[in-house]
Amino acid sequence: MSYFDHNASTPVRPEVVEAMGSALATLHGNPSSAHRDGQRARAAIERARDQVAALVGAEPASIVFTSGGTEGDHLGLVGGARALAARGRRVAVSAVEHHAVHGAAEVLAGDGFAIEHLDVDAYGRVDPARIDRLPADTTLVSVMLANNETGVIEPVEQIAARALARGMRLHCDAVQAAGKIPIDAARLGADYLVISAHKLGGPKGVGALVLAPRAPLEPLQRGSAHEHGRRGGTENVAGIVGFGVAAESAARELESESRRLTALRERLERGLIAALPDAVIHAAAVPRLPNTVNVSIPGARSDTMLMALDAREFEVSAGAACASGAVEPSPVMRAMGVPRVLAICALRLSMGRTTRPEDVDALIVAVAESARAVRAAAAPEGVA
Repeated sequence: MSYFDHNASTPVRPEVVEAMGSALATLHGNPSSAHRDGQRARAAIERARDQVAALVGAEPASIVFTSGGTEGDHLGLVGGARALAARGRRVAVSAVEHHAVHGAAEVLAGDGFAIEHLDVDAYGRVDPARIDRLPADTTLVSVMLANNETGVIEPVEQIAARALARGMRLHCDAVQAAGKIPIDAARLGADYLVISAHKLGGPKGVGALVLAPRAPLEPLQRGSAHEHGRRGGTENVAGIVGFGVAAESAARELESESRRLTALRERLERGLIAALPDAVIHAAAVPRLPNTVNVSIPGARSDTMLMALDAREFEVSAGAACASGAVEPSPVMRAMGVPRVLAICALRLSMGRTTRPEDVDALIVAVAESARAVRAAAAPEGVA
């Protein structure tokens, strides 16, 4: 199979596998224990904390290890909002956030918080000036750094500056961005920054919340002093070790991989348009992640395209939600105002360190062949 779904998850790096295997074999002590084996495990965690912090330009003490991006989003958004509740009980969330962020907002709504939704433009971007119009009792704003479907990069630095000017804190889901574009946590201005290991060659089940200095946080898991009292539970030592190695490798390769993937993205988009002139590349006019292409091919529904491409041994992702035989546009496509006839045909093609130019060329042929077959099969009834 040819893998073009790196935004969903990336292949684990060989050096990560080796480091995790060694950790599982040798670091059997509890990192909270005072004896020698416990302190060896603690040292491994702190080494990983340094590595992860370096990837995003943060201080090691700001890193709170979590079970992944979803927990990080809940800890940052819910824990932050609860800690700020005395100042106000309103949170603003962009319309194109990952489901994990919308899920955290639902938890807050159940707690009686008001949820303000931030609209986006046709490219999926939040206008920083929108922050100026938020109600005064808004304490926390959530805007992602890069969209998981389209790759669009949000103007987070400007949004953070406007939020700060109004006494608001910023939560930023940077899960798709970390390891693909440079991140300087201090310059970005996010109070609660979330990243995840399995999007950059690390293992699933481990991530981090990066806290700005003095950012208030109410822990969601209590009962112990783990992670300096910010996240209870014995740490996933091997997973954290793997995360650290993956972060270090991603940081080392960031500049060269960004150039390489940008060239592959441009190659892919040129090839798709040449083969299918009516194909629409979503948000092509604005800054995007170097590895992500979101394309709609009119008349070729995403669910049928997924099956056709899988039969040709290409693994991609759909930009539409399929349930009970019906196809509906994703919330991101709806928020961008993409016409339904195009939105239900959206495909996400995402690349990574294992993607080669010949893989891209083969995918172009496979997409073109699949689209022609799908269109021909749908021609009598049209696309619903």
